[in-house]
Order: sequence, then structure tokens, then C-alpha cells
Amino acid sequence: MVEVAPDPAAAIVSRGRFSSWLTTVDHKRIGILYILTSLFFFVAGGIIALLMRSQLARPNERVFTREHYDQLFTMHGTTMIFLVVVPVFAGLANYLEPLMIGARDMAFPALNTASY
Repeated sequence: MVEVAPDPAAAIVSRGRFSSWLTTVDHKRIGILYILTSLFFFVAGGIIALLMRSQLARPNERVFTREHYDQLFTMHGTTMIFLVVVPVFAGLANYLEPLMIGARDMAFPALNTASY
């Protein structure tokens, strides 16, 4: 009797719960991943906002130079729009669209996972 070696890629994928989330083709899990990732960036954008508010706490406060304040302002806006708002909408669409139209899954589920 010849023993067949197990597939190493299958062992890696099924080993942990974390890797199963990153390799899933379930549209609900991918939507949740988008939303959780955007929540992380929401916290990062909030920290940038707090840094900007520290500059504005008192008149003539010198926490940052004008140039650094402008850079923080730009980073905050970019983070909140492109790393929070857009992924939240993509996550909600990924989660809800197949449910609303009655489909079992998205078209090309592996491509959907790769796009995350």
C-alpha cells in the first residue's frame, strides 16, 4: 500500500482560523474583512485628527510647523476617504449584494478574494 503525502498548501490553509479568513471565497467573510480593515484605518485617521487638534488646542501653539500641519491635514483626508469610506461601501456591497439578488455567491469568488 502506497501512502500519498498530504498537500502542503491544504495544510497551510486549514491550519489556522486566521488563514482561513484570508483565503476564503465566501462573500460575507470578504465583506467583513473590508469593514474590519477600514475600522483599523478609521482609528489611524482619528489619531491623525487628534494630532491636528493638539495644534489647535490653544492660540499660537507650536506642536507642528505649518508644513507638517498641512501634511497631517492631507494625510487625514486621504485616509478617511480612500481607506475608510470606499472600503466600507465595498464591504457592504460585497456582503449585501448577493443576499439582495438571491444569488449564492459573487461571480468569480476567487477573484473577489484576490481583490481584497
